[in-house]
Amino acid sequence: MYLANLHVRTASRVLLRVAEFGARGFPELVRHAKRQPWERFVDPGRPLRLRVTCRKSRLYHSDAVAERVRESIAARLGAEQIEVVTGAERDDERGGQAVVVRMTHDRCLLSVDTSGELLHRRGYREATAKAPIRETLAAALLLAAEWRTDAPLLDPLCGSGTIPIEAALIARRIAPGLHRRFAFMDWPEFDATLWQRIHDEATGAVLPRAPAPIQGSDRDAGAIEAARANAARAGVTADVELERHALSAIQPPAMAGWVCTNPPYGVRVSERAELRNLYAQLGKVVRAKCPGWTVAMFSADARLERATTLPFRPVLRTVNGGIPVRVVKASMRTEERATKEL
Repeated sequence: MYLANLHVRTASRVLLRVAEFGARGFPELVRHAKRQPWERFVDPGRPLRLRVTCRKSRLYHSDAVAERVRESIAARLGAEQIEVVTGAERDDERGGQAVVVRMTHDRCLLSVDTSGELLHRRGYREATAKAPIRETLAAALLLAAEWRTDAPLLDPLCGSGTIPIEAALIARRIAPGLHRRFAFMDWPEFDATLWQRIHDEATGAVLPRAPAPIQGSDRDAGAIEAARANAARAGVTADVELERHALSAIQPPAMAGWVCTNPPYGVRVSERAELRNLYAQLGKVVRAKCPGWTVAMFSADARLERATTLPFRPVLRTVNGGIPVRVVKASMRTEERATKEL
């Protein structure tokens, strides 16, 4: 569990399953919930957050389920009561100690949130540009693209630099959770000695430099300023070349590598019309300046994707900001061979 929180690059959080049992009524729920070893994970002196979802179950009222679980935890810990915190903010954006309760088809899953704040919060991205991509999604793009860290990487629409920075962290073997705290550190059974050993091993595995060039560019001066500030906080300033210029002005390294980017999606129809030229230009520039490269990008609209005229194929489906997106990938080497055969 310590290793997962420290090293996993694409998960939002790590949950520890405490129990799974059938519960068609509140007596069953309370009886099973009281049996669980809450003293291992919950400090009765600190506020607790309960995240409850109920689906297709006789116990369908989430507030009532939350109250029974709270009472059961308090009884197990011998506490008169445990303060439960709520609020208007989204629960998954907060830290602290949290228990996740899922009622589905009359079965109850009890879990403890080991992470606290969502794992995309590496600690470096304080400055953002318009429509920033989460760190976990940037890492997912790089992994789905099968980027090799000994090959160059280019993001010609880098915004606040998340994709190049995540690439540098991967290339240098810097664990994404190396410089942050986790919820499990406040558990009564937290093993500080074990955590220190694991953390020291991760620190010792860090490479001094990225093996190959990593470039990011954007025409927005504010975005590049934000990207440089983020790279400095991530400790990868020397590994990432960030420049302000237009898409057409990119100067890729001579050695073939990967273009990985997150172009704007154009949710409204009017925006999509305006973006067709951008996607067409992206395809044109890549064909002209990146022969033999691999191209991967997030796509939310197949029509915009086709405007690039690149031979994309989907390799991953996910959601970005509530928008269904795909990671699509194209090999310019494959296209070159096909052209030669013709």
